[in-house]
Amino acid sequence: MNPKGDKPKCKISASRKLSLKILLLQRATDDLQKETQDREEEKVRYLGDKLPPLQLSGLPMDELQKLCKQLHAKIDIVDEERYDCESKVNKHNKDIHELKLKVQDLGGKFKKPALRKVRVSADEMMRALLGSKHKGSMDLRANLKSVKKEDVKQDKVLTSEVGDWRKNVEAMSGMEGRKKMFDTGSAAQ
Repeated sequence: MNPKGDKPKCKISASRKLSLKILLLQRATDDLQKETQDREEEKVRYLGDKLPPLQLSGLPMDELQKLCKQLHAKIDIVDEERYDCESKVNKHNKDIHELKLKVQDLGGKFKKPALRKVRVSADEMMRALLGSKHKGSMDLRANLKSVKKEDVKQDKVLTSEVGDWRKNVEAMSGMEGRKKMFDTGSAAQ
């Protein structure tokens, strides 16, 4: 181990890593281009096999109707095949999802599901916590402090009696000289 605790240095130089990355990317792009060309060629070949060119010119009306009925029958068959393929894909996707969940369970790393918010009354919560030991209903409102309504009304009356501040100054001032100082101070300004 390295005494400093650092990771051991890689034995490949940076320029060599870069050149290998470039080669891998070039190879991947070439493979993708080849794959897309192969798909296009397969598609053209498949359509050539399944859809022969139609000769519609010069056909009488009943032959055109017959041809339309044949095309509708082929379309129905293709739709059934498409539906079967979609159902198989959906089934495989579900199987894959279930297997992923099993692998996660076996690995021990479990993703916690989102929990729903549930309303529980106090009695139900106590039953869940205490089990059979919980007896009777628990009235939480009984433990609340009682407030007299008269006291609240008197407080409102006292706060609503605040009037003109000049009257309060006159009532509170015991000395007339102080009142005159207020009057003369405000008059001088």
